[in-house]
Amino acid sequence: MASAAGEILRKCGLFKGLDDSCLALIDSMARVVHFEAGQIILRQDEPCPGLYCVGSGLIRIYKVAASGKDHVLHFAHPGSSFAEVAAIGQFPSPAHAQAVEASVCAFVPADRFRRLLESDHRLCLQLMAGLTAWVRQLVGLLEDIVLRDAIGRVAGYLLRTAPGGQAAAFRLPVLKKDLASHLNLTRETLSRTLRRLVEANLIETPDQQRVRIIDHQALREVAEGLLPGELA
Repeated sequence: MASAAGEILRKCGLFKGLDDSCLALIDSMARVVHFEAGQIILRQDEPCPGLYCVGSGLIRIYKVAASGKDHVLHFAHPGSSFAEVAAIGQFPSPAHAQAVEASVCAFVPADRFRRLLESDHRLCLQLMAGLTAWVRQLVGLLEDIVLRDAIGRVAGYLLRTAPGGQAAAFRLPVLKKDLASHLNLTRETLSRTLRRLVEANLIETPDQQRVRIIDHQALREVAEGLLPGELA
């Protein structure tokens, strides 16, 4: 029977390609860790103690430039992981990690995890499936920034975030300032873009943090760069 940490690992995308025996090996070295809202988990350029799989809550991964400005790279939701590449590659944490809300993670120590990888080639091959998915996610983020304009990025994010098949308003899981940073936009551009989508009757914004998608198909077309006349 899997431990509490093992239940989190089993639902983590990084380990979805592992069979039960390989997952049990990682479970044997993992432990559950709790973080309060606002708590810093990792600091940029400091040693990486291991990898984390999110069981509940939300983690903000961000870098701080020399100017002091921070940029949100991504958010780690339940089922996702962070610090995995640094833990495997034996290099310092490339970014800060902070709990946006009270969060629970499964933690796997870097040194023990690397020793396991060195001794079990079968596990390495199975792990590559999860790492491939992580790389695809990174490529998708780069495509958003390079190939899509502001309105396409915002439309795509809303579609990915909305509960599937529900017309009810949903709450944005992050503050708008963090969302703007994640989408490589200014806060003013994000607000202006949301307003354009409201005026085109594609979404509604009942309050500052909630959104309702009115026309999913039209919003998908906007995400792909096919703008209706009122948005062109």
